[in-house]
Amino acid sequence: MGFFDKLKQGLGKTKSSIDEKINNVFSVFRKVDEDLLEELEEVLVMSDIGMETSVKIIDSLRQKIKKEKIEDEDAVKKALKEIMRDILDIAEPKLNLDTTPSIILVVGVNGVGKTTSIGKIANNLVKQGKKVVVAAADTFRAAAVEQLDIWAQRSGSIIVKKEEGSDPASVVFDAIHKTNELGADVLIVDTAGRLHNKKYLMDELFKIKKVIEKEMPEASKEVLLVLDAETGQNAISQVKAFKETTDITGIVLTKLDGTAKGGVVLGIVSENQIPVKFIGVGEQIDDMQTFNSTEFLDAII
Repeated sequence: MGFFDKLKQGLGKTKSSIDEKINNVFSVFRKVDEDLLEELEEVLVMSDIGMETSVKIIDSLRQKIKKEKIEDEDAVKKALKEIMRDILDIAEPKLNLDTTPSIILVVGVNGVGKTTSIGKIANNLVKQGKKVVVAAADTFRAAAVEQLDIWAQRSGSIIVKKEEGSDPASVVFDAIHKTNELGADVLIVDTAGRLHNKKYLMDELFKIKKVIEKEMPEASKEVLLVLDAETGQNAISQVKAFKETTDITGIVLTKLDGTAKGGVVLGIVSENQIPVKFIGVGEQIDDMQTFNSTEFLDAII
């Protein structure tokens, strides 16, 4: 099965949530008018896109209908997808890995699939012929290091680790030196994800970032925030919390295959102006791919 087929299958619940509701609206309203737009706006809000973004989409749709004199259902749907695509395509989803080595710092709360995502991204990069080192800097969560070790083996990347409870910044320091020693292309850093103890988490992130800035000042850097699509609107508040202290360059959205809340992608991007770089729609190592807005929208509408 190709990734687009997996995507369509994985986004089945989201498609039911959005597409069926949109079709129901069109079955009731026979002409394109304000009542139709109000109902469509309600569908978007109920599909976890969020109030602010839903209003923005329908306002744009209203203007497009007027300007292009749109009068039929298919044309409205096409216009709706074009507006959504414009929201999602705020930046190139490709990772910025222009230097050798480059570094990817991965952040997120516990339970979102952070370590698994690192394994899958590492696998993606290794398949492109890159030599990848992963730093097990989530040293506080029980079994996090062992879990990352398993994913490193599966993906064919090299792990740098210390015993549980070690200083995360020292793991990163060692990993940078290992990366340089091996002439590796990319270093991916796992970090602790305990938002409930936010001050402590952010202090650790700050120390890690200082080590990176000192030891790899010229390297291309990505800061990826991993979010669980199943959390819906809560994912948007997580982005805002991390944005306060971390320069997030991209979103990794996991567990899209188990939720009807995939519409939250639009709210996340629109409200934070941060692109989605990867999406995951399954448990297998190759079930995470670079985000493609056209394929995503075709799978849900």
